[in-house]
Amino acid sequence: MSTLQQNYSEVLERIRRAAEASGRRAESIRLLAVSKTFPAEAIRELYDAGVRLFGESRAPELAEKAAALPADIEWHFIGRLQANKVRKVVQIARMIHSVDTLPLLERIDRIAGEEGRRPEILLEVNVSGEATKAGTAPSALERLAEEAAGCRNLVFCGLMTMAPADATETEIAAVFETLRRCRDALAGRLQIALPVLSMGMSGDFEIAVRHGSTLVRVGSSIFGGR
Repeated sequence: MSTLQQNYSEVLERIRRAAEASGRRAESIRLLAVSKTFPAEAIRELYDAGVRLFGESRAPELAEKAAALPADIEWHFIGRLQANKVRKVVQIARMIHSVDTLPLLERIDRIAGEEGRRPEILLEVNVSGEATKAGTAPSALERLAEEAAGCRNLVFCGLMTMAPADATETEIAAVFETLRRCRDALAGRLQIALPVLSMGMSGDFEIAVRHGSTLVRVGSSIFGGR
């Protein structure tokens, strides 16, 4: 087993332990290998070991890697999405994690219709209120969610957030718990299923699992430092 494969297996084991400790099934949590800035060869190494779920944060890099790698990879786009890059991302990505404004939502919906695609989308929520982070404010989430639920050319699947990098474990847990409660409340009010909570990265994914994450985005713990 290569170092990358070993790292991936160790992250899976940590997810399993965190899930079991909180009374959850590990199978209910997906691991997104965040491959941004790493070469296609590194992705291929994990692909050859059976991994199919990868995340990228820049549209040109996503397009380059998708063209060089097998077609059955499930690509997720996790970075800030510029308006002029929407078409390329819609053509490739199964899920877009970073939808945070009505104009972006409407553009994705329109272009997806033109391309004959139906991407899954998550609304990114800036739970912590940090000025440096993207994401809609919790106070504006319900309006954006109502619009997302009405879009014809995409599937509104859930929510995404990031915890502050320098926060304590208690503060991180509060961010993830807030997002879970927002999701539960929205699903109830809108009467729709919102199964995806994209929460947790290399430094905090075990906390995220304990607070309901269904999709963790892990890069450096698998691929190493950037």
